[in-house]
Amino acid sequence: MGIFKIEGGIRLKGEITPQGAKNEALQILCAVLLTSEKVTINNIPDIIDINKLITLLGNLGVKIQKNGSDSYTFQADDVNIQYLETEAFKQEGGSLRGSIMIVGPLLARFGRGYIPKPGGDKIGRRRLDTHFEGFINLGAKFRYNREDHFYGVEAPKGLKGADMLLDEASVTGTANIVMAAVLAKGKTTVYNAACEPYLQQLCKMLNSMGAKITGVGSNLLTIEGVESLGGCEHRILPDMIEIGSWIGLAAMTRSEITIKDVSWDNLGVIPNTFRKLGITLERRGDDIYIPAHEDGYEVKTDIDGSILTIADAPWPGFTPDLLSIVLVVATQARGDVLIHQKMFESRLFFVDKLIDMGAKIMLCDPHRAVVMGHDFKSQLKATTMSSPDIRAGISLLIAALSAKGTSTIQNIEQIDRGYERIDERLRAIGANIIRA
Repeated sequence: MGIFKIEGGIRLKGEITPQGAKNEALQILCAVLLTSEKVTINNIPDIIDINKLITLLGNLGVKIQKNGSDSYTFQADDVNIQYLETEAFKQEGGSLRGSIMIVGPLLARFGRGYIPKPGGDKIGRRRLDTHFEGFINLGAKFRYNREDHFYGVEAPKGLKGADMLLDEASVTGTANIVMAAVLAKGKTTVYNAACEPYLQQLCKMLNSMGAKITGVGSNLLTIEGVESLGGCEHRILPDMIEIGSWIGLAAMTRSEITIKDVSWDNLGVIPNTFRKLGITLERRGDDIYIPAHEDGYEVKTDIDGSILTIADAPWPGFTPDLLSIVLVVATQARGDVLIHQKMFESRLFFVDKLIDMGAKIMLCDPHRAVVMGHDFKSQLKATTMSSPDIRAGISLLIAALSAKGTSTIQNIEQIDRGYERIDERLRAIGANIIRA
């Protein structure tokens, strides 16, 4: 298992360009299974989770051509559907949560799709009911092997359009249902659909392939089924979670950083949420400029003077993937912040590591924490810690870069799952970080 050694307390300076969005790439890559024609995808991040999915597609028989460092062409004209029933697939699919999204395309095109219980972050229970209830609404039969934790859906006579109201606005669930519905007979309406920019990107890509999806960007999608889809070329958006991470890094280390080509129009409430913490962000074209916060940053209270509360919510609310970043940034703010993690379980349990570093945090319950900022009057102390999941891992890395002394972070494979060559990119703007 690799480790990072980080010497903290160093001011950084320069430009950093966000990678392609991991969460969009997971959806887009699964969509190549919907057509036998070539699909070229650009701005694919070179990270563990994405590379695992590309390998899985190759093992399914998808032809893969690498065009450049972040560009691939896929052609699923000879898919080996029997691979889904092998032991190798059970191990491979079970190690990656995003693999659940191959089920919708395979069900739509080949009449069946199977998946082992997916892995991913240890952040509490993450339901798959929305996915499979959607497939059942489209006419598929569901089966579950409890002994092997193996899920399956079958529709040998094809899928039929249906009206459905999702019980939760699941991003991956919506994506899976949309990919199944584009080849179903008749019309499908999906109410309470997720509407994140990455889901919008998937719908736009499918429409460019010949699908008929309307309502893109809203929580009511209408899909007119088509006989088949063609090829296309698609570019993945920059990763909004990484952009938020760089904002947090700049604030905590009081560094002057420019984040390049961020696709401002797709960032939603993210910039304003950081502004509520007192962080100065300037829009320069499609870049974000963050000046060195020499005098720190002061939390804005609510209008009535009560404590600022930052909570996650489905889009266009604040993404849960950035709550851990906001929490660590709040440890050096001037003022107090209540962090309320509503959407996932156990995602705040990394705060004990920040407390060990000297942060003032009161964990109220598994979903809420009050952070009392130091206002840089007391620097965090270096320590040795382990990364429990991707987002907690990057938060601990930011804390270490701001801390006094040399910190060690173990289990860095969790960070590598979501962040491309992070140590190299941080060194390029002045960080003292070594991978060992």
